[in-house]
Amino acid sequence: MNTFHLQIVTPDGQLYDGPAARVLCRTIAGDVCILPRHCDYITALGMGEARVTLEDGTVRRAACIGGMLTVRSGQVRLVATTFEWAEDIDKARAEASRKRAETVLGQKGTDARELELAQARLKRALVRTHVADLA
Repeated sequence: MNTFHLQIVTPDGQLYDGPAARVLCRTIAGDVCILPRHCDYITALGMGEARVTLEDGTVRRAACIGGMLTVRSGQVRLVATTFEWAEDIDKARAEASRKRAETVLGQKGTDARELELAQARLKRALVRTHVADLA
């Protein structure tokens, strides 16, 4: 299987550094799939599921939220604000976050900034819950 070198990093450190056959992730413009010999490319990451296909065909899923994806000279670097492998997601914590966000969104008199933050928390919690359910 053809591969490329993939690095996945977050502010907390490096999560993966090795060969990959495919990376599928959500960008601000929609989903993108990176395969070996992809042209040079750079984009901002959105919020959604990421799938990394390893050299042996194993597919690892993760919640990927924000950051940048670059392809340069056959090297792929995913620098995410948040990147959690499915098996590492604390589903109970994600559910609790979803409930707190829904409570804020259901309250009357909440200011616009609090509503915006609650909507973002809800989206993050839904992504994390969805990815955890796939593990």
